[in-house]
Parts: sequence; structure tokens; C-alpha cells
Amino acid sequence: MKSIIYSIAVAGLMVAGSAMATDMPPLAKSNGCTACHSIDKKIVGPAWMDVSKKYKGDAGAEVKLIAKVSKGGGGVWGPVPMPGMDPAGKKQADIKKLVEFVLSLAK
Repeated sequence: MKSIIYSIAVAGLMVAGSAMATDMPPLAKSNGCTACHSIDKKIVGPAWMDVSKKYKGDAGAEVKLIAKVSKGGGGVWGPVPMPGMDPAGKKQADIKKLVEFVLSLAK
């Protein structure tokens, strides 16, 4: 009986570990995203997995999120507004890569 319980526990941990095997991209770390976001849990801002699930299947999600990350905004995920990462429009390639990463999380 102990071995069955042990096997179930080990299998559960393996599944849980592989579910979040994705690490934050270096681009997110270098731009300060990790101060407020993580992949799988809410910090100040939403978990990126939750963002990905919310926008899954939304054809215009990439454009919406690039604008939100660039200019900032609030009200969608709670009362704390997100500051804009690029109000001057100079980091659009980086923002596009980050948004593509976030949207890729919900498969």
C-alpha cells in the first residue's frame, strides 16, 4: 500500500514540475517584468499563464497586448496599473517577443 501511495505522489510531482518547466525569458528579466509577473502565480500583476489563457483564441490579442505593455494601463487584472515599458516606441521588437512568449504559454 505504501508503494502505491508513494508512486502516486511521485507521479503527481513529476506532472506538476513539467507543467511549469518554462523559465522566464532573459528579456523579461532584463526589462524588469519579473518584479511584477511570474509565469505561474500572481505577484503584483497577473501570472503570464493566466494572461495567455484569457486571450487564447483572440485573433487581436497580440496587438492589444503589445499596446498595453508599451503604454501601460490598468483595470483588467485589478486596481494596480501597469507602467508602460516603452511609451516612446523604441522597444517594440522586444515587446513583441515577450507578448508572443506570453501568448504561447496556453497551449
